[in-house]
Amino acid sequence: MAVTSGAAGSRAKASEGTRWGQLIFGIICMVMIANLQYGWTLFVKPIDDKYHWGRAAIQVAFTIFVLTETWLVPVEGYLIDKFGPKAMIFGSGILVGIAWVLNSYADSLFLLYLGAAIGGVGAGVIYGGSVGNALKWFPDRRGLAAGLTAAGFGAGSALTIIPIANMIASSGYESTFFWFGIGQGIIVLIFSLFLRAPEPGEVPASAIVQQSSRDYTWNEVLKTPPFWVMYVMFVMVGAGGLMAIAQLAPIANDYKIAGIPVSLVGLTLPALTFALTIDRVLNGICRPFFGWVSDHIGRENTMFIAFFLEGIGIYTLLYFANDPVLFVILSGVVFFAWGEIYSLFPATTADLYGKKFATTNYGLLYTAKGTAALLVPLANVLTNYTGSWHAVFYVAAILNIIAAVMALVLLKPMRQRFLAKS
Repeated sequence: MAVTSGAAGSRAKASEGTRWGQLIFGIICMVMIANLQYGWTLFVKPIDDKYHWGRAAIQVAFTIFVLTETWLVPVEGYLIDKFGPKAMIFGSGILVGIAWVLNSYADSLFLLYLGAAIGGVGAGVIYGGSVGNALKWFPDRRGLAAGLTAAGFGAGSALTIIPIANMIASSGYESTFFWFGIGQGIIVLIFSLFLRAPEPGEVPASAIVQQSSRDYTWNEVLKTPPFWVMYVMFVMVGAGGLMAIAQLAPIANDYKIAGIPVSLVGLTLPALTFALTIDRVLNGICRPFFGWVSDHIGRENTMFIAFFLEGIGIYTLLYFANDPVLFVILSGVVFFAWGEIYSLFPATTADLYGKKFATTNYGLLYTAKGTAALLVPLANVLTNYTGSWHAVFYVAAILNIIAAVMALVLLKPMRQRFLAKS
């Protein structure tokens, strides 16, 4: 049964300092788990050099991490909504610390996979708890709050990539896993102690974006058509972007531009290195940017702009990739228009289904990330079948443009009818 928020026991409005403090604490926790996903690639070669397990076998650990980090979030979100973010994220700080310490001692694939599973569980709780708390504290700026929090995960590793790489080179990957695992875990433990969900009456209502006045439980959410439309869109945009991004290196190598120096915004780097470098920057910036835009012009309108821009960016990159400068610029467009799914979809979910169970309900939708990741290997099948990566780009562009149209033609009227009914 849907739950209606009552006025009984309401507290005074929380100060802006309190709200932004909660947001910042969550972002710090997100930054501390970014390396578990984005820093992993630095460890693959050193592990293989030591044990010779083969990169494919080692990368299974990454797949395990992504699956446990995404598909368990609905259960973890339910527990967070029930027991609060503090206890759950505190316990997960211990888990992410254990995961990397275990990796430092792993002398078998089993232990490496176990570390990945433990880290995925911990990261999933921290991700879901931080985003869910942001959605609850900022119903009036949900897109911006979710975007800033997601940016902590998307761009957080940029601060530590160089120190991790340097420490691996100087002290070995084992020491790097151990000390960064301890450090990241301790910081999560400390800042989790300050996290709490808002009490009734503490947060303002949204004055711009239409929102539900009821709080829907997870089993109710699964019975509503808007959820499944969003799920399909999430998978399409997520898989399409990942497919295109995975082909950047083959494109640069095929056109023989990977090592050609490109000078932009005062930087000079080889074309492929430049393109991959701006990934973390633009992938982080786009999340709060598009979230902020959606707070002002509406979620579906922003989805249309972002997804359509992504589709056009992927398509034009295919035709102008032989120019190293355009390769860097257009790959930047692709990165910029892709990461906003991690701000727009959580904000839309909370708008539709209320804030009380926001962590659980977005957790259900967040499993689409795991589904999208499973579809990415199909890009390799398509490339092998056609003998070219061109088909992958066509598919990726089409998926994004279809999702853009779905946002306006399907999701927007469906959401309006749903909210009017509720």
